[in-house]
Amino acid sequence: MSTEPVKVVLDTDIGSDIDDAICLASLLCQPRCELVGVTPVSGRPSLRASLVDAICEAAGRSEIPIHAGCEHGMAAPTPQPDVPQAAVLERFAHRAPGDFEADNAVSFLRDAIESAPGEVTLLTIGPMTNAGVLFATYPESAGRLAGIVIMGGAYSMPTRLGGGQEWNTYCDPAAADIVYRTPVASHRCVGLNVTTRCVLGTAESVDRFRSIGGPWDVVAAMTEEWGGHSDTVTYHDPLAAAVIFRPELCEWRRGRVEVELVEERYRGATTFDASDDASAPHEVAVSVDPDGFFTELFGA
Repeated sequence: MSTEPVKVVLDTDIGSDIDDAICLASLLCQPRCELVGVTPVSGRPSLRASLVDAICEAAGRSEIPIHAGCEHGMAAPTPQPDVPQAAVLERFAHRAPGDFEADNAVSFLRDAIESAPGEVTLLTIGPMTNAGVLFATYPESAGRLAGIVIMGGAYSMPTRLGGGQEWNTYCDPAAADIVYRTPVASHRCVGLNVTTRCVLGTAESVDRFRSIGGPWDVVAAMTEEWGGHSDTVTYHDPLAAAVIFRPELCEWRRGRVEVELVEERYRGATTFDASDDASAPHEVAVSVDPDGFFTELFGA
């Protein structure tokens, strides 16, 4: 097993679902992760940046760059304008939303990739607007990434899945289409077909987070807020983070992913064509070891 550090930029819509916050805390606690920066995206990105800052502050990592990104999709307003978990901010130290300049995430992403060509992995776990604008505006940046890991889409075997909509691709199908079509050295996709197998109860999750402390105290408070409407937590985004360091937690199949843009009823749905061609552009997770994942996240 490799012990080499990995440079990661996290692109996130933290504050909507709870799994983004869990993902961020897991990266802060991962000894091999060199977190280059965090780029919040979607409705009220500067408020989302304050949530990122609260978790980083609780981890003693106030040096990590946080750059607010795009608020709306490339072709339509965001369907998630609010940040419900921001209700916990009054309980934790954080910088105010006004301290984060809006719409500068894309230039930060470009500069971070340019400063370490071939070394940065982009982990995108929200609507792909920041990444889509980056690839559309600075297409050379994609070729200088070490790779991209996406929590998005829904995939099944053997060949095709039509009408499989997932929130991140649904929120900005135009951006998702750009990201999937842009050549990257390594492009891995973690979708609902595997993430929905990684579930714990909300109360159990809160207890686990509080037992760890540090940044997990903020995550625990956010999870309690989430628990107001759900008694379970699905660990979509933390799984996508974990496979950066432990890809063997999932089984992968190579092929090509396409995003539906025409049929309104299925806009944002992903279709996966599996292939034995080694040059096929995407690797899709087709199975997962949930017990192994939770051991990786929380320890034995």
